[in-house]
Amino acid sequence: MGRAIALAAGVRATTSPNPWVGCVIEPGGFGGATQPPGGPHAEIVALRAAGDAAAGATLYVTLEPCAHTGRTGPCADAIIAAGVARVVVGVEDPDERVRGAGIEALRAAGVTVDVGVCAEEVGDQLAPYLKHRRTGRPWVVLKLAATLDGRTSAPDGSSRWITGREARADAHRIRAESDAVVVGAGTVRADDPALTVRDVAGRDPLRVVLGRAPAEARVHPALELSGDLGGVLDELGRRGVLQAMVEGGATVAGDFHRAGLVDRYVLYLAPALFGGDDARPLFAGSGAPTVTDLWRGRIVSVERLGDDLRVECSPA
Repeated sequence: MGRAIALAAGVRATTSPNPWVGCVIEPGGFGGATQPPGGPHAEIVALRAAGDAAAGATLYVTLEPCAHTGRTGPCADAIIAAGVARVVVGVEDPDERVRGAGIEALRAAGVTVDVGVCAEEVGDQLAPYLKHRRTGRPWVVLKLAATLDGRTSAPDGSSRWITGREARADAHRIRAESDAVVVGAGTVRADDPALTVRDVAGRDPLRVVLGRAPAEARVHPALELSGDLGGVLDELGRRGVLQAMVEGGATVAGDFHRAGLVDRYVLYLAPALFGGDDARPLFAGSGAPTVTDLWRGRIVSVERLGDDLRVECSPA
């Protein structure tokens, strides 16, 4: 299952709106990962690699095999036809077209099925997909970059570049993994960002502006939305967005944070100090009125990127 998880990680930025899934068949070590939309799922890739060796083998897959026909045929049927004896599943698929149907079909055909191996790790890897299928909304990643004293730009509004090349490349990796990138109209007017993927391989996400962007802005073509942020996420979910990366300024960041809509905070900290209270903070607007009202989360990871630190945090 560990190798299946690694194979899935290798296709993270290419499979959406399908889930990024890995599969390994033992003995033989035949592996596969989900191909871009319209291509074969991970199980089919691995079965094709294994050929006749799949008969009597054990198939490890990070997500429950599908049992319905979409752009491709049911993976459960292919596993049964290949004569696989045992299937080990990381997590069940909450998609309403699956929801245990794949597991039931395998067991009905006499295949031994074990569920829940490395479930926590697989659940973390597939978190955007799982949330979308359960709630209809995308997984929200809020990306922030700041100095050690928590400031994102100078009093005059200048902010390029607080962090170094390695941190900026990592942020572009997250952008490449996201189906949409969200900014406020104020950020578009102030910085005129293109919001395309650079420094790493990957496709450009859907560009979403909260409000109206100037007609000549580089962000176009963009989806312009307004109103309640929950409604914005509902609309993005309807459009098949599994992960939305929020890259707006302090106002948009504060709005998402206070609404409790952020699933993952990614903060890049540079070894730099503005040294005063007039530079712009991470969030605009009112914060916790007392220490007992502090938002508290859980640090998921800390990584050094060049001279900067990448701190990943989730709600507690």
